Amino acid sequence: MDQNEHQQLLSELSRAYQSYAPKSAALHEQSQKYLVDGGSHSLRLIEPFPPRIVEAQGAHVIDEDGHRILDFWQGHHANILGHNPEVVTASLARAFQERLGLQTGFAGRIQTEVAEIFCRCTGAERVRFTTSGSLATMYAILLACAHTGRNLVMKVGGGWHGAQPWGLKGVDYHVNGTRFQEVDSAGLPPALTDEVLITRFNDTDMLEDHFNKYGPRVACFIVEPFIGAGGFIPASREYLQTARELTSRHGALLILDEVISGFRFRAGSTAFFYQIEPDLATYGKIMGGGMPVAAVAGIKKIMEQAGKSGMVRFEGGTYSAHPASMLAARVMLEYLVGHEEEIYPRLSDLGKLVRKTVVAAFAEEGLYAFCTGHGNDALPESSLSMLLFPREEGFRVRYPEETRDPAVVDLTLSNEALQIALLLEDIHIFHGLGSISTAHSSEDIEYLGQACRRAAGLFKKHRF
Repeated sequence: MDQNEHQQLLSELSRAYQSYAPKSAALHEQSQKYLVDGGSHSLRLIEPFPPRIVEAQGAHVIDEDGHRILDFWQGHHANILGHNPEVVTASLARAFQERLGLQTGFAGRIQTEVAEIFCRCTGAERVRFTTSGSLATMYAILLACAHTGRNLVMKVGGGWHGAQPWGLKGVDYHVNGTRFQEVDSAGLPPALTDEVLITRFNDTDMLEDHFNKYGPRVACFIVEPFIGAGGFIPASREYLQTARELTSRHGALLILDEVISGFRFRAGSTAFFYQIEPDLATYGKIMGGGMPVAAVAGIKKIMEQAGKSGMVRFEGGTYSAHPASMLAARVMLEYLVGHEEEIYPRLSDLGKLVRKTVVAAFAEEGLYAFCTGHGNDALPESSLSMLLFPREEGFRVRYPEETRDPAVVDLTLSNEALQIALLLEDIHIFHGLGSISTAHSSEDIEYLGQACRRAAGLFKKHRF
């Protein structure tokens, strides 16, 4: 499909969605008078406008126009039990009734209980809580630089570690040949971004070359064991085990960013499957039960640099370890631990069913599609998937750039076009598809397949 065909398709979808959701459209227009672009998080501000939500429960949300939308975004992939699970909301409701929940500025029992459960689940020696994954990765890098006395931070191209200074390089793919080598935000000092080295995810040879060349300068290597925005791709066992060996050999720290993967595959760390122990790890999303909770955890002697006798100002902000957030985290972690044997096999099975159903739906209409999110020899099948429309059949993915290169996949079709086409079917997806929660059912996935067939019919009208 060429650019003109893309534009014709998007224009048609946009007009249809304007008519389908007029109240959300009107509220979006009103919001733009006061909010930058109409909101406070760019990912949520999809084109031509996002559905404005008034209710959320389980696998569904309801928008201003009364549409009951099957949601595969699930709170930035945080809601593993679905929206507003009763196990969490009931505990919060009781707490507010008993005059507990809003900020006090004091330490409390619940924070200690959460830390105990968390360390038992992840194997960490110490943990400190904050409010977002972006802050967690920033603090982890601060700890690494302070501990090693070095400044060079290594990350992978396509890896998203939050909107923090060391994370805003090597995220966006550039077709001009630089790929993931550019800085992705204005306002960052070159003195800092020059100290961020981009390597390739799942490329063991490149990782070894970079450590051989830069090893004495590297403070840390930060990497996701299951890369999120880069395509929902698992790291190979060889890659992460090599990363562990190289960081140890060169005196650098290994930071595993588990903001997405932590508690997604088991009630604990993903590092468990790779039989490695990172020096530091970051967590967020699922562990908060829908509330703003994130964590930096790891080896005691490194984490203690954040203490009173240390040098790193890891204070976490006014709302770190917020009482209501800690309560939600405790309830969530206890629930995941207590129901681990039923939750994670179900999520894996639903993930496999989604991939099979969606790929088959497009194949039946003559469109070749591929879903990421498959497991490997280390990780089981995931409950996260990205749908791609490769230019050639037989496509398989190992590296993030293969999911971002318009010469390899039709990005407009798998992102903007499919997103709007499925909103017209009362389905919300993100990153080409999204995440499964325990609130989703096989009937939901069957409906997704039917909707994809109808979307494929529309795509074919413009493509052929």
